[in-house]
Amino acid sequence: MSEQSALQYYRYRIMRDPKRLIDWFNDNWAHSRRLRFACYLGGFAIVMLLLAWATLGRNLPDAESLLEYETPLPTVVRGIDGEIVNTYARERRVQLQYVDFPEKLIDAFLSAEDKTFFSHGGVDITGTANAVIDYATKFGSGQRAVGGSTITQQVAKNLLLGDEYSVTRKLKEMVLATRIESVLTKQEILELYLNEIPLGRRSFGVQAAARAYFDKDVGDLDLNEMAFLAILPKAPERYGRARYHDLAITRRNFVLDQMVANNFVTAQEAAAAKRQDLGLVQQRSERSADAGYFLEEVRRQLIDKFGETADDGRNSVYAGGLWVRTSLDTELQLAARDALRKQLISYHGNRGFTKPIATLNPDNGDLTSQLASSNISINYEDWRVGVVTAPGRIGFSDGEEFALSGGPSSLAVGDVVAAVKSGSGYAIRGVPEVSGAFLAEAPQTGRILAMQGGFDSRLGSFNRATQALRQPGSTIKPFVYASALDHGMTPATQVPDQTFCVWQGANLGDKCFRNFGGGGGGVHTLRWGLEQSRNLMTVHIADDTGMDNVIKTIDRMGIGKYEPYYSFALGAGDTTVARMVNAYAALANWGRQNDGSVIDYVQDRDGMVIYRTDRRNCIGCNMAEWDGQPMPRFEVSGRQVLDPRTAFQMVHMLQGVVTRGTAVRLRSLDLPLFGKTGTTNGPTNAWFVGGSPDIIAGMYVGFDQPRNLGGWVQGGNTAATIMKRFIEATKDRWQAEDFVAPPGVRMVKIDRRSGKRVFEGTPSDEPTASIIWEAFKPDTEPPRATRSDEIAAKRNEILELIRLARQGAQRAQANQDGVRADDFVEEQGGIY
Repeated sequence: MSEQSALQYYRYRIMRDPKRLIDWFNDNWAHSRRLRFACYLGGFAIVMLLLAWATLGRNLPDAESLLEYETPLPTVVRGIDGEIVNTYARERRVQLQYVDFPEKLIDAFLSAEDKTFFSHGGVDITGTANAVIDYATKFGSGQRAVGGSTITQQVAKNLLLGDEYSVTRKLKEMVLATRIESVLTKQEILELYLNEIPLGRRSFGVQAAARAYFDKDVGDLDLNEMAFLAILPKAPERYGRARYHDLAITRRNFVLDQMVANNFVTAQEAAAAKRQDLGLVQQRSERSADAGYFLEEVRRQLIDKFGETADDGRNSVYAGGLWVRTSLDTELQLAARDALRKQLISYHGNRGFTKPIATLNPDNGDLTSQLASSNISINYEDWRVGVVTAPGRIGFSDGEEFALSGGPSSLAVGDVVAAVKSGSGYAIRGVPEVSGAFLAEAPQTGRILAMQGGFDSRLGSFNRATQALRQPGSTIKPFVYASALDHGMTPATQVPDQTFCVWQGANLGDKCFRNFGGGGGGVHTLRWGLEQSRNLMTVHIADDTGMDNVIKTIDRMGIGKYEPYYSFALGAGDTTVARMVNAYAALANWGRQNDGSVIDYVQDRDGMVIYRTDRRNCIGCNMAEWDGQPMPRFEVSGRQVLDPRTAFQMVHMLQGVVTRGTAVRLRSLDLPLFGKTGTTNGPTNAWFVGGSPDIIAGMYVGFDQPRNLGGWVQGGNTAATIMKRFIEATKDRWQAEDFVAPPGVRMVKIDRRSGKRVFEGTPSDEPTASIIWEAFKPDTEPPRATRSDEIAAKRNEILELIRLARQGAQRAQANQDGVRADDFVEEQGGIY
């Protein structure tokens, strides 16, 4: 048949067949009631379907929004070495690309959830029909019918609709599924599904679930483990529990059988997988660094900058998927934690149990459940936190209960306590009531390396390193002395160690200051007064310098804003450990101060840096070609808050505090250290702040509600001990290089006691050395003899001339009287 005749044939058939159908319909319409009824019914159904479709689809979310959908991801925190130290997450989530999912893992989910996924258009008619039948049979029974949803429908439900149980939601789900199929590829749909599906243990997505259930990445899962994950969408909070172990095994084996039926695995592979137990790991914290106070400070700052939830913006802490680089040094952090804890335990001594950690109300329900939801715990040796459930009984957050021994009669039901395993039960332990804080910082950058705000952050989030306002005691004195150096004094200036009284008015009379431990007298150098922490000398220095100048220096160092009262020169004003450490860091950094920081920089989920603490410019660093000039360098960081020469003079004097002063117990470490101890009235606080050219640390010990620590407690025997333990635990991190003097400092040999300049002898670092090197600004060095020495010498010279003149006159008189001059002088005893 020719091409022309073929075209004519098909044209004829197209014109003829519809005409026959129309003729038949016209002939029967008038005579067949059934045809008319069927047509009316079918038309009505079509109209209703279109109306329902339009009504349901009109207010549905836009499927195209999935093209720009971003999985809510947790914030990942890294330490100073780049290692992950924590995540901020209310849900476990890890986003993977489609190529990252193992093929057999995809096969397992298809076999369990949607074996026709790659062939349907979003809705599986057979599965939907089965769901309708199941719904009809269970209607009114209260039982939930099977969903019959495809993977695409589940994506629509999880990401766009929610989990409402209704026919309307199911119809909307079907509409959205068809729209999603027209917008996304099958691979993109699967990627969304496998990243978002809730799988229990607060896990969303297969990678997070693999970590939660098996502590593995998806690429390391075995076949039996992949099949287990595939059963979780049906009952995500059920199959992972121990009491449903057998049910989980049965369901997992069913999935393996389906994989065989779908030719995804062989029968032999499935049989081998079935022989494996579930192998689930216990849930555990994902934190890898015991730095709760530090990490909470990071979290607080991130929330202030970026918000908490997705509603606050794209880069929120709990949904933005941020990558945060911090200054946390885990080695120094653990050493700080242990050093502070050991001192708190040592102070606590044999006091035993003092008071409960917290108290729960038995009227509010099961006590162990309340304990679990309180998040109170402890990480110290083998101690556990439990709650008294009955006299002599303790319960833990996992629901287990044991006998409790060692508790006092005052212990009541609901008291939360620490306990340790003892035989078949537990024995109570006393958490130290006294507390304290520790913070370490790098002076050249302000990066906070370690932070311990109490015994354990799990017992309470109050951070005593940054939030507790405490009196710093004598640790404030270096800044009083620094102000004096800026106003004409030198380390060799002589100051009286004598009574100083201030008239406070007719009602209050005189306020007289005294040294710690009493005593005093004489006149001494500034260095000696600082090394021995003499209160009277400090008040005299503040008075000579002017208290207005002193408080300006303290304010400029960021310690606090105080009134010009002399008591503030002795540390009566409130401040924090963080502020004091930052101020001492400026001393070690030639008077340049960098704000203390815990965050280095923040990247968004795409790797773009969206925040950087160090905002210095490097002019020329990004030039296309080298211009032959010196290498571009960053500008100096920080702000100049103190004369560099004054800062070095203070560091040099504070080294004497370690060599022969109140912090002498640190001398045995044989390191170039400087620092100052502090003890407040009571004593209520014991302090030490100081360090090396690279690490500055500060710490205190005291009760949260300040009260007397005991007369024997001082900064030198309590806080300085913490510093010593900290350094001993991290000795390899401390350099032997001494502090370097800035330009404009002259090192002069002086007599340590008198402050006079000497030219003979060799200076020594020995504690009892009589000759030492001292730092002076130009033209402030002491002369070999002071003015008072010159006056005394002149006086002696005059007296000697007078004596000689008298002797001459007396000899002449004696000669006249016949008396020997030598006998006369001997009788008179001479003139001195």
